[in-house]
Amino acid sequence: MPDTAQSREGNTPVSQPIPEIDILWITAGLGCDGDTIAMTAATQPSIEDIVLGAMPWIPKVHLHNPFLAMANGDDFLKPFHLAAAGNLSPFILVVEGSIPNENNKQEGYWASLGTNQETGQPITTCEWIDRLAPRAWAVLAAGTCATYGGIHAMEGNPTGCMGLPDYLGWQWKSMANIPIVCVPGCPVQPDNFMETLLYLLYMASGRAPMIPLDEALRPTWLFGATVHEGCDRGGYYEQGEFADEYGSKLCIVKLGCWGPVVQCNVGKRGWMGGIGGCPNIGGICIGCTMPGFPDKFMPFMDQPPGSLLSSNAVMTYGRAIHALRRFTQASLNKEPSWRRKASKPDV
Repeated sequence: MPDTAQSREGNTPVSQPIPEIDILWITAGLGCDGDTIAMTAATQPSIEDIVLGAMPWIPKVHLHNPFLAMANGDDFLKPFHLAAAGNLSPFILVVEGSIPNENNKQEGYWASLGTNQETGQPITTCEWIDRLAPRAWAVLAAGTCATYGGIHAMEGNPTGCMGLPDYLGWQWKSMANIPIVCVPGCPVQPDNFMETLLYLLYMASGRAPMIPLDEALRPTWLFGATVHEGCDRGGYYEQGEFADEYGSKLCIVKLGCWGPVVQCNVGKRGWMGGIGGCPNIGGICIGCTMPGFPDKFMPFMDQPPGSLLSSNAVMTYGRAIHALRRFTQASLNKEPSWRRKASKPDV
C-alpha cells in the first residue's frame, strides 16, 4: 500500500477542495490492534479502494498505519515528525486504543510510539496526540477504546485511561472546525469505519457537508437505531418467544442481550460482506458501542434489568397475537375452493 510521506508546507484552506491527504494512524494507545485488523475486512469501501484511488472524487490518500506499512522504525515515523513540525498538511489523525493518564504516577509511562532522537527517551502516545491533534484537518477515534476508553477504562484500572473526547475535550474541534469523530465498536465494524473515513474524504474534496454526529460524537446515520430495531430475531421478541439456552433461534434478550437499548447497526449490517453480527449468530449484545461500556453492562450474560418488565409484558401480548396469526396463517395456506377441479355435472 502507498505509504510514502510527502512534505506539503502550510495549511490547505478548508473551503477549497484538497487534492491529496495523509492519514496518520496511531495504534500505540492501550489496545489490541483489533480495529486495524477489522478494517482489512471492509468492502464498502475497502481500504484498497481508498489507497489505490478507486473511489471517485476523493483526494489522493497516503496511509501511514504501523501494522500495514512497509516502512518501519524511523522511516515509518518520518511523516509523524513532519506533521508535528507543521510540514505535512493536511492530514487526518486516526487514534486506536484508549488514552492513558500519564500524570497519575511518579515515574515511567503507559504507552509510547518511537524514541526521541535527542533524549533517547520514548515518545509517549499522549505527546504525539498533543503535537498532532492541533494540526490535524480531522481527528478520528477508531474503536471503543479510542472513543470512550473501553475495557481498559473499567473502574479501578491503574492506567487512568480514557477515550479521545475525554482527553482532548468533548467540545474540541480540529483546525477545519470538525469535532472529534467517534466510530465505536469492540472492534469497530469494518464498513462503519471505512464509510466514515470515506465521508471525511468527501468533505475534504468539497462534496459533502459537515459530518452529522450525535451527542456521543458518533455518525448519526450509523448509530441512530438500536441493535434490536435491525435484529434478525426482532420478530420473535414481538411475539414473546424468548430463548432459554444458547443455540436457539428465538430472541436472546433473557440470556443477557442489551440489543433493545444499544445504538449499533451490526444486526442489520452484519460483520463481513453483510454476514454475521453478534445477535444474528446467537451472541448477546453487551453494549460495546456505548460510552457506558463495559461497567454499565456488567455482569455480562445477566438479563438486563429493564427487560424483565418489558419481556413479561410482551409475552402476554405476544402469545395472544401469535395464536391469532397462526390461525390466520392456517387459512392462508389453503387455496380458495373455486380453484379445485370441478366434478362433471350429472346428466
